[in-house]
Amino acid sequence: MTTEAMDPAGERLRRWRMVLGGDDADGTGCALSGKDAAMDGALTALYGKGDKGTQSGRDRSAGLGASAPSVARWLGDIRMYFPSSVVQVMQRDAIDRLGLSTLLLEPEMLEAVEADVHLVGTLLSLNRAMPETTKETARAVVRKVVEDLEKRLATRTRATLTGALDRSARISRPRHHDIDWNRTIAANLKHYLPEYRTIVPERLVGYGRASQSVKKEVVLCIDQSGSMAASVVYASVFGAVLASMRSINTRLVVFDTSVVDLTDQLDDPVDVLFGTQLGGGTDINRALAYCQSQITRPAETVVVLISDLYEGGIRNEMLKRVAAMKASGVQFVALLALSDEGAPAYDREHAAALAALGAPAFACTPDLFPEVMAAAIEKRPIPVPDAV
Repeated sequence: MTTEAMDPAGERLRRWRMVLGGDDADGTGCALSGKDAAMDGALTALYGKGDKGTQSGRDRSAGLGASAPSVARWLGDIRMYFPSSVVQVMQRDAIDRLGLSTLLLEPEMLEAVEADVHLVGTLLSLNRAMPETTKETARAVVRKVVEDLEKRLATRTRATLTGALDRSARISRPRHHDIDWNRTIAANLKHYLPEYRTIVPERLVGYGRASQSVKKEVVLCIDQSGSMAASVVYASVFGAVLASMRSINTRLVVFDTSVVDLTDQLDDPVDVLFGTQLGGGTDINRALAYCQSQITRPAETVVVLISDLYEGGIRNEMLKRVAAMKASGVQFVALLALSDEGAPAYDREHAAALAALGAPAFACTPDLFPEVMAAAIEKRPIPVPDAV
């Protein structure tokens, strides 16, 4: 029989005590011991000191301190007491609230943390300051996260885009199994025979089959500013997946106030990530100018700009470039973020200006990205989420 079944009132008090943190004014009068006291201590070390009490479990620590051993012990504690999703949130908060970034430069610390996209972003921002003794450990941490993402995202992305590539090449004399019945019926509605309650198709519409030659060009243009860290990680993984598809020629460009083409590193997204430099200014116009110069088949090209749109360059020139690319036949997609966190802070005036050009700017989750790319490849309306 559980404690809650034996004493529901006591269990409620215990939970309220854990929530309220044990300050004098929490009103529960509940003391903690054992595992509860240890969990309470781990939470207090991160989220607040409180007043030191005399009851067991109510001593509030004064934070994690600056020493690696105490932080390593704390990391071990939270992994013992909390599920992985909660551990990742607490680690992120510890880095933000307590300034523990520099401790991640020590190999033993990296081995103790729970790796996720946000940790990768932090490591990339520390890349230039990272000692050689830590870099191999950091690469191992980043590789683990990247491989997990590829397992989750690659199969669906390839399947969705292969279908889109097939559908983008319509043929008029398809074999039976290549017939697109929905489009064939729509094209032959005028041939409906009421007496037979059927349609006699005079024109068949079918899917083309993706050939081994390149059919589409995709340019991923990624803002490296600090707020875009998670987007950089996801975009690098998707870039590697797209590059593995023979029918798509993928180019990956990252930028701040300078522009770096990382296309030749797309076979290894970890190399791509360590080739980025998070932070710094932003010159979207300069990045788009470079991307525009690389386009040789505009009608078969999709440009994906991933940025919060805070432009440090020439705003009007940026918008002119987007308009020129669209006029030439380029499919242009603007993503405020490529992550699970929703839209970041972004320049709403620039987003509205892009929307007026027919390039709506919206935050995109990794799960939605294949559908967005498929729509762009097929030149269908982009599936913009309701909350933008």
